Amino acid sequence: MSVNITFLGGASTVTGSKYLVRHDGKCLLLDCGLFQGYKPLRLRNWTPLPIAPGEIDAVVLTHAHLDHSGYLPLLAKEGFTGPVYASTGTRDLCRILLPDSGHIQEEDAAFANRHGFSKHAPALPLYTRQDALDCLHLIKAVKFGVTFQPIPGWRVSFSPGGHILGASSVLLEVAGRRILFSGDLGRTDDLIMNPPTHAPAADTVLIESTYGDRTHPKEDVLAELGPALKKLAKRGGVGVIPVFAVGRAQALLHAIHLLKLRGDIPTSLPVFLDSPMAVHATHLFEQHPQDHRLTSKDTRALTHSATMVSSTDESRALAQRHGPMLILSASGMATGGRVLHHLALYAGNRRNMIILTGFQAPGTRGATLASGAKSVRIHGHDVEVKAEVVQLQSASAHADANQLIAWLRTMPQAPDQVYVVHGELAAADELRKRIKHELGWRAMVPEHGSTWPT
Repeated sequence: MSVNITFLGGASTVTGSKYLVRHDGKCLLLDCGLFQGYKPLRLRNWTPLPIAPGEIDAVVLTHAHLDHSGYLPLLAKEGFTGPVYASTGTRDLCRILLPDSGHIQEEDAAFANRHGFSKHAPALPLYTRQDALDCLHLIKAVKFGVTFQPIPGWRVSFSPGGHILGASSVLLEVAGRRILFSGDLGRTDDLIMNPPTHAPAADTVLIESTYGDRTHPKEDVLAELGPALKKLAKRGGVGVIPVFAVGRAQALLHAIHLLKLRGDIPTSLPVFLDSPMAVHATHLFEQHPQDHRLTSKDTRALTHSATMVSSTDESRALAQRHGPMLILSASGMATGGRVLHHLALYAGNRRNMIILTGFQAPGTRGATLASGAKSVRIHGHDVEVKAEVVQLQSASAHADANQLIAWLRTMPQAPDQVYVVHGELAAADELRKRIKHELGWRAMVPEHGSTWPT
């Protein structure tokens, strides 16, 4: 019998990654991500999957970011009881990210109910913190390079993908077919993460395309961030930096630390990391030294380069402080979490600065801010944006188009088929064209919900 893939997410969009591989009555779900961004995409989180969760035999995760792992608590809540396989770093991060995701959803629903701005009465979370805690026992850690069988006869191995701690490319071998999932690939020149390893031989490839239509600037993040922070400190403003709790938060902390060491910005500039999830993830860098470039001295400095803010009371107390200061807070695309309260408080003052890092998916508040909008909707209210908005072009944790093509070139031989996934349609199609014209390989951008052979 043939092996086929159904694209349940991450198809013609950069979010909600879910790829269902079927063969001989068995089903493997590769990634289990939440949809984020535009409301029609977010509503997909509430729509039942076309397969009953109990019929899925196993899940394999490429990494822990919520657009790849964040649907797992709901999948388990609705009947999935099988094993979930992940790298050691991904397992450890999921233990932090998933309960925090449930907690944020509960907080957001409660806030909406208190202030009456939800169309639903009552507003409900997609899942709770307890739902997330209940699914964690399903996750089984596997080291890089070790072959395992998530389903009898199905062979899988992880290889380092860069990007964030534990991020993996996945090679699946079933019924004589070799299927390679790139996962989210990191940059070869990332400030803190190791580069991805070379791609193995495969018959079918799923390649991410977040930056499939663009290249990163030659300027590094220090050269871009330094002048902005120097200007902010000089005018005594507050800088709000929406960050992904895993990866970008640590990269920005390291960059700020280096800028202070070099004397490019005042060493007295106060820095606050206001995200319990990011605080916990920062400590994980000490436990996974093989996943990143930082020395033990660097990782120790990470935990001391900012005031770590955990409790909501400590977070609220920041509002009583005056600038200059920097507040790094999740989420990275301002889709939820504590950063919304800081944006609501500081966006209206010209002295302040909003610094965006990494990719901002269309439909998110981060994308709205990046577009130069004069207002942004937060907690049911339109907040005027007078603060200077700076988007760092060099802070992305994703490989750019040239690096994606270079990674594909490391394959020992041409695959039969490439599916271009995890990118907005324009980016995915541009990468498809490059794969076809520069490599001479068959490539296509699958539609959401479509099924294709391997």
